[in-house]
Amino acid sequence: MSGTASGGPFALWVYLSQTPLLWLTVTLLVYAAADAVSAATNRHPLANPVLHSVWVIGVILLLTGTPYPEYFNGAQFVHFVLGPATVALAVPLYENRKVVLSAVVPMAVAVLVGGVTAIVSIVVMARLVGLPTNVVLALAPKSVTAGVAMGISESLGADPSITAVCVMLTGIMGAIIVTPLMNRLRITDFRARGFAAGLTAHGIGTARAFQVDTVAGVFAGVAMSLNALVTSLIVPVAVTLLMR
Repeated sequence: MSGTASGGPFALWVYLSQTPLLWLTVTLLVYAAADAVSAATNRHPLANPVLHSVWVIGVILLLTGTPYPEYFNGAQFVHFVLGPATVALAVPLYENRKVVLSAVVPMAVAVLVGGVTAIVSIVVMARLVGLPTNVVLALAPKSVTAGVAMGISESLGADPSITAVCVMLTGIMGAIIVTPLMNRLRITDFRARGFAAGLTAHGIGTARAFQVDTVAGVFAGVAMSLNALVTSLIVPVAVTLLMR
């Protein structure tokens, strides 16, 4: 490592390019840059760091001719920490438990209505435009976090990779739209704003909610978790009825 340090940035690049650390480093640097831009724009919805990290890394992989499996082999540590990061949501949830418990009934109604609406609307629209059955099934769980959505998709006999792409697009679109939409609707209660973000845009929406307000982030995390549970229970039944 001393030789690497004395060789400057080029030697560091050569060292990283020969190890899986290269793509982890690229991922972290791109996200850090995108997040800095987002902070500089006062967290403007269109400056969402996840959105811009995705296309920048995509361009880098395209220009370098790097296949996705090779990239993922290096960057999979980021995928691994998604689990601990999700569990860590329990900390702000515990700190705001009284506020959360005071809204249990509205949350239960909202997650049920929201979960059913998300499933029914996408399945009906997909069928109206004539999408193949396997694509319709892959779209059904698109409003829950990726790990759960892919599991649901696989149980339905659909392609989990299509579901993963749809989940990501749903999260990014939700994170971009939620703040302007809530402002337009004049909804100022951060509990409602956060819950809507987590319910419709899962993890990415939750991250956006935490950027805006801690209470919004807590309710987004609750909504994301509850929606994953509700969707996993109702998707098979709803899809069976809607596909007839």
